[in-house]
Amino acid sequence: MSDYMVSESTGPRTVRYRKIVMWIHWITAVLVLMQIYIGFTFKNLPKGTEERAFVFGWHKTWGAAILILALIRLAVRLINPPPPYPSDYPRWQRFVAVWNHRLFYFLLVALPLTGLAAVSGRAEDGWVPLQLGLSLPAIPGIGPDNDFGDVHEVLVWTTVALAVLHVSAALYNQFLSPTNVADRMWPFRRRR
Repeated sequence: MSDYMVSESTGPRTVRYRKIVMWIHWITAVLVLMQIYIGFTFKNLPKGTEERAFVFGWHKTWGAAILILALIRLAVRLINPPPPYPSDYPRWQRFVAVWNHRLFYFLLVALPLTGLAAVSGRAEDGWVPLQLGLSLPAIPGIGPDNDFGDVHEVLVWTTVALAVLHVSAALYNQFLSPTNVADRMWPFRRRR
């Protein structure tokens, strides 16, 4: 089975992502970075305090927003496949990039769902409260002493590692690589 993202190319020129895809990419990136910061912040706050509850409420709220955005992103991706890579972009780098993106898609859905599962066991009335007067339905059948928080934390560290790889690759491809593959995404531009 061949992978079109690895085997096909646009020839020597670079084709950019569509604007809607670029907007979703950068909004998601900002939300994920915010979410990582908020997650580590509330984890270090004393349990049972109003401050921790407030910050945790925002963590859950942004998690729900990321899940909704990830589902929109997947729908847009199905309608607008990403542009193939330029022909001078090495196959092994294409393979790594494609799988890095696929893992990101998985994590953008799995992280909010494991977070929801982790707090569902403590939902008193079947709803998980968020900020702004919003709430999500709790996942039924999950006890208060579940292991979803541990799974969520492993996925957070996986996301951090993939983000470091992704940003490093983008910077490498913009400033050091002889290819113009980074030009597919704003704000990068073709080097002269």
